[in-house]
Amino acid sequence: MKRIQPVPRLAALASAVALGLAVQAPAGAQESFRVGIVSFLSGQAAESFGIPAVDGAKVLIEAFNAGQAPAPYDKKGFGGLTIEPIYVDEAGGATKQVQELKNLYDREKVDAVVGYVSSGDCLAVAPAAEEMKRFLILYDCGTPRIFEERDYEYVFRTAAHGAMDNVSLGRYLKAIDMKVESINFINQDYAWGHDSQRDFELTMAQLYPEAKKQQDLRPKFGAGQYGTEISALLSKPADVTHSSLWGGDLQAFVLQASPRGVMKRSQLVLSAGDHVLPGLGDKMPDGVILGARGAYGLMSPDTPLNRWWFDLYEKKHGVYPVQAPYRMAQALLGLKLVVEKAMAANGGKKPDSAQLAAALKGFEWESPAGVIRMANGNGHQAIQETAIGRTKYDPEKKRVELVDIRRFPAECVNPPPDMKAEDWIKSGFKGAKC
Repeated sequence: MKRIQPVPRLAALASAVALGLAVQAPAGAQESFRVGIVSFLSGQAAESFGIPAVDGAKVLIEAFNAGQAPAPYDKKGFGGLTIEPIYVDEAGGATKQVQELKNLYDREKVDAVVGYVSSGDCLAVAPAAEEMKRFLILYDCGTPRIFEERDYEYVFRTAAHGAMDNVSLGRYLKAIDMKVESINFINQDYAWGHDSQRDFELTMAQLYPEAKKQQDLRPKFGAGQYGTEISALLSKPADVTHSSLWGGDLQAFVLQASPRGVMKRSQLVLSAGDHVLPGLGDKMPDGVILGARGAYGLMSPDTPLNRWWFDLYEKKHGVYPVQAPYRMAQALLGLKLVVEKAMAANGGKKPDSAQLAAALKGFEWESPAGVIRMANGNGHQAIQETAIGRTKYDPEKKRVELVDIRRFPAECVNPPPDMKAEDWIKSGFKGAKC
């Protein structure tokens, strides 16, 4: 387990015991709140996603512990409890992550875990945490299956699932009155890619019923080389090419596809593309339509909380925050309020997993990306507003900007509480409020 642990505070106690001195905690002293934070620190998902997420956690926890966040997040730590993070690398696959999760709870004695990017990892760790009856926040991972296939008491996801991303892409194409008669697909061959393609395909069947499916390409996660897939896309270009590639896979695809003219012959639409923009720079072609899995980064709202967060991250790390740190921030902001809510109901004592779960169920809070509401999955699954835009390189700023941005309310692009995403899309978005 790769981790950065807090500095132990046992040395002084050990010395005192050795000298035969009585050791007594100061009056009113409280124990810390230990948080396991899991994200990719190595591998192809680390550079553009995992490490920025952890960077977001570090700068936010530092501000929390110093009492420097704006109200209602201005109380030091979590309700006066110093936050002690333990960072764990998500690399290694689902089986390894289940063991790492158990280690965090049993060996590291964490009070909560916030983590997981991969849909496969989320599908594996959620039942494990539930079996242990320990509090777990999934800060990312896109598959709708988590809370559609079973109920949980201790597991939550504080961000919308991938159906929102693909429904909003379809609504964006309709909003700009784009003509779509044919669609190609290139999506990773695992849960996230399968679910993303399904949701976009079903959305387009509702919004563009005459559009025909052409190429259905499913490279392995971490493939890195896309020559065969690019040749297939060029052999039969479509009006739209849909992709949910992310991380290093998405970077590699863009770098290989752009010189061969894929984006000139087909409108590329990316369900989760903003996080590669800082790294790609002018290598990202203009006109690519993409989402950020929320109103994040360059598509985030102009609010006091977002301005504070955006500036805090950018000044610390020299680059603006994108999807991953935004999702991490909204999870930790929610956790902070939930811990303090549970403490208030618990006589000021640190809450246990059951008390944290009761406090988060059905909760809502303001994040830098707007209001997060635990409205679905019996109060365990968040919904939120989102935004879609087009890429446009700005040579003066030397970065890719996002233009032609359209925003979509949460109730427009997320299913209602009583429907699965697939059924909702097939129903023609029953009850959607756009």
